[in-house]
This record gives sequence, C-alpha cells and structure tokens, in this order.
Amino acid sequence: MADLGSKGVTAGKIASNVQKKLTRAQEKVLQKLGKADETKDEQFEQCVQNFNKQLSEGTRLQKDLRTYLASVKAMHEASKKLTECLQEVYEPDWPGRDDTNKIAENNDLLWTDFHQKLVDQALLTMDTYLGQFPDIKSRIAKRGRKLVDYDSARHHFEALQTAKKKDETKIAKAEEELVKAQKVFEEMNVDLQEELPSLWNSRVGFYVNTFQSIAGLEENFHKEMSKLNQNLHDVLLGLDKQYSGNAFPIKAQPRKKTKLFARLRKKMSSDSTPAKANKSPSPPPDGSPITSPETKTVNHELEPSTLEAPGASIPKSPSQPAEAAHAGAEAAGSEAAAGAEASKTEADSGSSSLPAVVVETFPPTVNGTVEGGASSERADMPPGFLFKVQAMHDYTATDSDELQLKAGDVVLVIPFENPEEQDEGWLMGVKESDWIQRKELDQCRGVFPENFTERVQ
Repeated sequence: MADLGSKGVTAGKIASNVQKKLTRAQEKVLQKLGKADETKDEQFEQCVQNFNKQLSEGTRLQKDLRTYLASVKAMHEASKKLTECLQEVYEPDWPGRDDTNKIAENNDLLWTDFHQKLVDQALLTMDTYLGQFPDIKSRIAKRGRKLVDYDSARHHFEALQTAKKKDETKIAKAEEELVKAQKVFEEMNVDLQEELPSLWNSRVGFYVNTFQSIAGLEENFHKEMSKLNQNLHDVLLGLDKQYSGNAFPIKAQPRKKTKLFARLRKKMSSDSTPAKANKSPSPPPDGSPITSPETKTVNHELEPSTLEAPGASIPKSPSQPAEAAHAGAEAAGSEAAAGAEASKTEADSGSSSLPAVVVETFPPTVNGTVEGGASSERADMPPGFLFKVQAMHDYTATDSDELQLKAGDVVLVIPFENPEEQDEGWLMGVKESDWIQRKELDQCRGVFPENFTERVQ
C-alpha cells in the first residue's frame, strides 16, 4: 500500500508539473499576442543584463588566464631544454661550468614557482568567483517562471470576477492561488533585487585583485630571472675573454667542378705534347749534316677576347745555342702573329727544330658582347659587366684562377663564358683597380667566393 501511495503521489506531482508547464506556455502565447498583460520590472531587467555581461566577461577572463598559464608552462619547458642544451655543450675545461649548472637549476625552480603561484593566486580565485554564477542564473530563470505563474493566476482570478455567471467557490480558490503565487514570486524577486547589484559591483574589486596578483607575480619573476640572466652573462663573458683569440674563420663554399683555367692549361698541355717531344737528334756516326725537320706553328683564329695560355713560352733545346734560340723564338712569334701555317728553318750543326707554339682561344665575341653572356651596361666596363660587389673580408686565393681579395676591394662581376664552369657560391670578375689600370680582361679576371662580398651596384 505504501508503494502504491508513493507511486500515486509521484504520478500526481508529475501531472501537476505538466499542468503548470501547459498553463505557462498558454500564458506566454497570450502575452506575445497582446491578449494578456505582462508584469514588467525594468530595474530588474537591467540587473539581469548586467549579470549576463558580468558572466560573459568572467568566462572569457578565465579562458584567457588558462591560456596564459599554458603558455607559461610551455615557456618553462622551452627554457628548460635550452638550459639543458647549454649544459651539454659547455665543455668541462671551460671556466664557470659549475656556475652554469647552478644557474640552470635555479632557472627551472623559478619557472615552477611562478606557474604554481599563478594557479593559486589567480586561477583558483577566478574559479571561485565564477562558481557563484550558476546558482544565481538558475534562480533568475526560476523567478521568471514564477512571474508567469503569478500573471496566469492573476488573469484567471480577474476572468472569474468579470464572468456573467459568478461562482464564488471558484473565485475564492482562484484568489487563494493568486496570493500564493504572488508570495512565492515576491520572495524570489526581493532576494535577487538585492544580490544582483551587489554582485555587479563586486566585479571591480575582483578584477583589480586578479590583475594586481598577476602583475606582482610577473614583476618578481622577471626580477629574479634578470639576476640569473646577468649571472649567466658574466659567466659567458669570462669564457669569451679566455677564448677570444679563437675567432671562427669565414670560409668560402667548396668548388666542386673542374677549375676553369686549370682545365684550359690541361688542354693546352695535351695539344703541345707532340711539339715538345720533337727533341734535337744526335749527329749520325758518319758526320753528315742534319737537316732540321719541318716545324709547324699552330695558330687558332684570334678574336678580341683571346687568352694566351699561361706558361706558353718557347723552350730552348739543351743543345741549341742561346743566340739561335732567341732568333728562332722571334721568327716563330712573327709567323704566328701573321697567321702563317708553317715555316721551315735551318740551323747550324747540332741545333734542333723550334717547338710548336699553341695559342688557345676563348669563345668569340659579337659586337663587344661575349656569346652566351650578359651585355655590357657601360662602355668603360669590361664586356658582359653585370654588377659591382665589395669585399667584406680578406680572401686568400688557393688556385691560379682565383682572385686575391682584401677587405674593401671592388670587383666588377662578369658572366662565365661557359655557364657549366660556374660552381655554386662562386662568381667571375675582375678587380676594378686592375681593370682601370690595365684594361686587359684576360690577364686580370678570376673567380671568387660570393659570401666574402656584398653587392654595391
């Protein structure tokens, strides 16, 4: 029986709640249609708007504070890894190693303490502050429902009073329900009318305390961190003074391809091998005169940009007199300049034939422009001039086709005649001072590392 009674009470309560919801819904519809008046309280509505604004601001502040704490933790981890890296690279024989390790430990402790104090003095306070909003928000919603119940009871009582056929019993019951609904509503309304303005005014003190705490914690943290950073600076300054003479040299990028002039010299050497092999023969046993064999001077077509191979001189045979060698060299040079294909020379007994003179040429130029290269920008610049650079550091040439640079030298950059000869990070050029004095591109140009220079024009 008790169970049945309990179930009956529960069923009756559910039915009552359902009836209340239907009555409230009907009342709201009538109010929206203008068929029923609604109790208004503009002062309370303003308090509710302030409450919603305060809740929104507090929720955003809580979210941003959590993001800030996450950032502090991330910075702590990054700082910890950085100090660990410093400890690993700090070699045992360097001065201040123990001091460096102690600074790293204090750095870690300082970050940990800063994060924990932010949690205790800012985040937990923020959570407590926002913890009061859900209950008040629920009471505001309940107050709104009780207001609808009060309006509904009032309208029902008024309808019974104005009916043509009055039922005193119903009127009395409706009046009783109206008084009850009014009492419940007014009790909740009075409490909220007092709490909401007080809560709204409390926001000022809370914001002040929160941001003052954060600012104070940050100030102390950065003050202590500044001391650690100064200590670390002093330790590294001592290390720098002890090893100040070991400056890190600036290096040029390695050249991977075959050196341009080295390749030319190799080619010229292979072309002149047959001539060098033509040595003076020994006199025959019978003492008959030796006829000098025919020698040819090879002369490729010469253009304005030709370059005579380095070291292409006329060697003298060990058995040849000095006067004959000198005369032969002059004759060979004259015939080569005139473009003669061959000449026959006769020498005294025991002399040898002159070796062949080989002149290698670079690709020809057309109208002052090297084929495949950039055109000259000004007449006073070398053919194919591109731009100017200035040496920022000294560079010592390591090969005969490289330029020797001093800091401050200005170099006129020109294109490679064969782009395949250019190595990454290297440029071809001629020092401006050499070009002004000599105007001979073939004897002055060379390659140099680009990272030793800075473009100036």
